[in-house]
Amino acid sequence: MTPPATRLGRTGLQVSRLGYGAMELRGPRAWGEPISDDRARAVLNTVLDSGVNLIDTSPDYGDAEEHIGRWISHRRDEFILSSKCGCPPAVNGDPRTFPPHTYTRANVRACVEQSLRRMRTDHLDILMVHMSPSVAVLRAEDTVAEMLALRDEGKIRYTGMSGELPHLPEHIALGAFDVFLLPYSALDRSHEKLIGATAAAGAGTIARGSIARPLTAPPEAIPEPMRRPLADRHARLAAARLDDLADGASPMELLLRFILTHRDLHSVIVGSTRIAHVQANVAAAGKGPLPPDVYDALRDRLSA
Repeated sequence: MTPPATRLGRTGLQVSRLGYGAMELRGPRAWGEPISDDRARAVLNTVLDSGVNLIDTSPDYGDAEEHIGRWISHRRDEFILSSKCGCPPAVNGDPRTFPPHTYTRANVRACVEQSLRRMRTDHLDILMVHMSPSVAVLRAEDTVAEMLALRDEGKIRYTGMSGELPHLPEHIALGAFDVFLLPYSALDRSHEKLIGATAAAGAGTIARGSIARPLTAPPEAIPEPMRRPLADRHARLAAARLDDLADGASPMELLLRFILTHRDLHSVIVGSTRIAHVQANVAAAGKGPLPPDVYDALRDRLSA
């Protein structure tokens, strides 16, 4: 089953409603589960073979960009590629540490040139600012001007922001970004109204943080800033007792379809290192939005 596609705002790009997030392809530093070359090759090619055409990555994600370049660069015309800027170039340290990001023109360009080399391509379809800095920081560093220069040179096609509160409203008002990557799930609806505002401004909208995957890594392997929120969300899922709503589906399928029910969201990225999980997500996305009664009941239980 191939996931449906839609237009990504004013970019005009036709993206699959299910995208692939490459963060878990960090390599041996992944969350307690080393990723072999064979596994990375199989997963990335399964993603494309399944009709998923949006791949989101970052220089911060360990070996992910190199895996993309090594295993699917020969299929470059089959997918839309999004990466980030502001990241420390050549991040090779422990993923449980978070080096400071800088948004100078020099670092924006260095990030892009490194990503192009790693992924063996001559352009990124979308370049997003990472970690949601304030507009004051962007102006001080002339970040957007460098992104536009890279666009004029053909090294990127569209600008984006991986944004969140408190700075997201000012990012939208700036009018400089073609695409937004926003946190959103049935368990975290804090950005729900801002998704509508982003779409109303004509930008493409992509959701992240759906947790549409099992909690398979041991707790000690998950970076500390993510460990407690992830555990808390899974505890809320268990307490909500969703079996009567699922009709045989997994809770993860319900969460994914909940996101796809938001009329102003164009796509949602979900990462995995397992072929079966990729295939299950594709099948779930192919079912489309939830029925209104199930959607309302799921929202109410997880809001309680």
